[in-house]
Amino acid sequence: MAICNLSDMPSLLKPDQCLLGLDYGSVVIGIAIADPAARVASPLMGLVRRKFTQDREVLSQIIAERNVGGIVLGLPKNMDGSEGPMAQAVRTFASNLMRRAALPHPDMPIAFWDERFSTAAITRAMIADDRSRKQRDETVDKAAAAYILQGALDALQSMKKERA
Repeated sequence: MAICNLSDMPSLLKPDQCLLGLDYGSVVIGIAIADPAARVASPLMGLVRRKFTQDREVLSQIIAERNVGGIVLGLPKNMDGSEGPMAQAVRTFASNLMRRAALPHPDMPIAFWDERFSTAAITRAMIADDRSRKQRDETVDKAAAAYILQGALDALQSMKKERA
């Protein structure tokens, strides 16, 4: 597994492989999946974090079942574009995935995507949709993962159009 630029991701995927989107949080990892055409991201689940080995097992199972070929991992940057402690935690998580051969495909690429405002945007949308705090708490992490993944998918589609 290797860290790559998002623009390199399409060439690293085999036909019909999907992208997995992750919103790494201190309590929950939001998980989303893209369709094989890489056009639409759908929320999948919120994984309540436990030990890394247990989280790795769940991720490995999802990757195998969903034919995942790459991961888009939300990178929380500060407003000025710098990286703080949570961004470092995300980078450490990615490093652990790579170093410990955590996933079924050892050469699986990981791309980071700037996730500023993702959770806040999803929370505002849920409030506007009149969802209760309980409903928001149950779905915000996986929805944020889908928001992050959709941003990356939109960027990939835009790059594709620019090349055409």
